Amino acid sequence: MGQKFEGRNFQAQKLQAIVLVVAFAFAAGALFSAAAGAQAVSLQEQLQAQYKSVKMGSDTGGYSVIDKGTLLEIKKGGILGVPYGDQGIQNTKYENGTVHTPNGNVSKVIGFGMKKFGKEQTTHLMASGDKVYSQGVAVDLTKDTVTMSIVECDTCNKTDPPTYMKAKVIFQFPKGSLANAQAGEVEDKIGELLAMSDDQGGGNQQAGNNGGNNNDQQQGGQDQGQQQAQGGGGQDQQPQQQADPQTIEVGMTPDQVTAAMGKPDKIVKLTSKQIYYYKDMKVTFVNGKVSDVQ
Repeated sequence: MGQKFEGRNFQAQKLQAIVLVVAFAFAAGALFSAAAGAQAVSLQEQLQAQYKSVKMGSDTGGYSVIDKGTLLEIKKGGILGVPYGDQGIQNTKYENGTVHTPNGNVSKVIGFGMKKFGKEQTTHLMASGDKVYSQGVAVDLTKDTVTMSIVECDTCNKTDPPTYMKAKVIFQFPKGSLANAQAGEVEDKIGELLAMSDDQGGGNQQAGNNGGNNNDQQQGGQDQGQQQAQGGGGQDQQPQQQADPQTIEVGMTPDQVTAAMGKPDKIVKLTSKQIYYYKDMKVTFVNGKVSDVQ
């Protein structure tokens, strides 16, 4: 009788062990799936979050910008653009730091073909310093390319009447490198040609600031004269102590970074990743903690 009881007890323990192993395997699989899901944000999705696409519209007056996209500044000239309504767009290639402008003969062939439809083909080489809006990003891992569509910001470039020239730029990466590239590395490469810009018609603002600076200088001269007339009392003032520089360390939370550096210019939110953009700095958070500062 005792042997039967012991046998049943052994079978129960064995069954319990099997159940625990299955449960552990299921839990491990669930954790692995969750981790894989957290890292499933594609390079294209990250770039699309970084480069907001402009929205264009048209009416009887022609084309216009409905919703501004990410504003970029061209750092190297040679990007070939065509009017927004034209279909014969040609790709400009950027590889190894060089802008490869499409062959002029190709433009002539396209222009000749469009004349058959009663329309002249016009092209325009975008210059360094011109401002453009992003209009979409496409990643092709098989070809190691990132293609960005852009539209000129005519109000920024003071183009009148507006033409809204558009273009496509293909960023060519070394073979096999794009599949393992980080979004920040790709953004740096794009920034060599199309850098982020916060200029929204800063010319007028700059003129206003210069005027303000002149007024401040005049006011400062008056105050200095008054101080000298009163016996140079201003010389007795002690110089203000310089504030300690703010620091950011790995592991800090977004609230701690905001308290140290102030509100960021832009925030990009991904599944498990968040990026704060300041004027001269980019702070990356992973799972709510600082993981990288550039």
